Amino acid sequence: MINILARLKNADLAGRGGGCFPTAQKWEMVKKAKGKRKFVVCNASEGEPGIKKDYYVLDKYAKEMVEGMELAIEYLKAEKGFIYLNPVYYKKFNRKLKKLCKNNKIEVFCKPHTAGYVGGEETSAVNCLEGRRVEPRLRPPFPTNYGYLDCPTLINNVETFYNISLIARGEYYGERLYTINGDCVWTGVYELPEDWTIEKVLRETKNYPNFEFFVQVGGDASGEVLNSGQLIRPVGGCGSITIYNLQKHDFLKLMQNWANFFARESCGQCTPCREGTARLKELLHTEKVNWQLVADLLNNLSESSFCGLGCAVPLPFESFVRNVVFHYPDEDINLPIKERKFICDCFS
Repeated sequence: MINILARLKNADLAGRGGGCFPTAQKWEMVKKAKGKRKFVVCNASEGEPGIKKDYYVLDKYAKEMVEGMELAIEYLKAEKGFIYLNPVYYKKFNRKLKKLCKNNKIEVFCKPHTAGYVGGEETSAVNCLEGRRVEPRLRPPFPTNYGYLDCPTLINNVETFYNISLIARGEYYGERLYTINGDCVWTGVYELPEDWTIEKVLRETKNYPNFEFFVQVGGDASGEVLNSGQLIRPVGGCGSITIYNLQKHDFLKLMQNWANFFARESCGQCTPCREGTARLKELLHTEKVNWQLVADLLNNLSESSFCGLGCAVPLPFESFVRNVVFHYPDEDINLPIKERKFICDCFS
């Protein structure tokens, strides 16, 4: 039997769900946690707009993903595993996955339509598996100690389990999956070295634009926005890059789209996020936007929200203003010069 933990440590694999937590460390935490019953969850909820890598794995490498789960179940001596699928993926892949899991301890589980984006957060996923209200739990304790049925639970992403199977086979070469979207020719999912910069990924996939552009990295809702001079850094997070043609996208419309998403997907558990996202949407759809109030509201969301959704709301807005609105020449930004300066001052 292979020493899978040693191989994970040697590969220095980080989780591919966005948090980038060291995989071997998480496995050790669950292994050492007190409790005779242990569980494994493959999180395939993939609710962030613009990210399609989990779909790619489920479509092309489902067998390898299941093998990665089986290695985790064996290492932990876990009682059971779950593949936690969003409804679209469940409809598409449940038959194939059930066939692959026919002779093992893994159950294919469909996340309810009503669970939404927050249903992908790991403690929300645990609540969903237990039949509880789908909302985040207070942490600590973490699922590694108190997860499904209050037992130690390992939760990893689809791509992470796929990578684990490659590591076990000796076929992992430090690559990861990148989703490339937006104003480019060759959209899709690519398997490339994880240490490549954003610029290199775009150039090597022949997606580097020949026009003024900016990018959003990590998802089309909560991802950070960068200008074309900030691309000499690894992608990180969920490995998503979306390209925006500077001339094609309206400044306010883009912000409204983000606000609409967060207001729709807030689970409503905490007041700052429930009321804050609704108010943000309302503010950005008024005829004359109160930018100082928008900036103050975003700051409040980051400081007082209960879970990652509310805390993530400010990132796209603030990075967009600082890295794009503030950065490009006046003629490239469709805003009156005085209003633009005021907006930048509010977010400085």
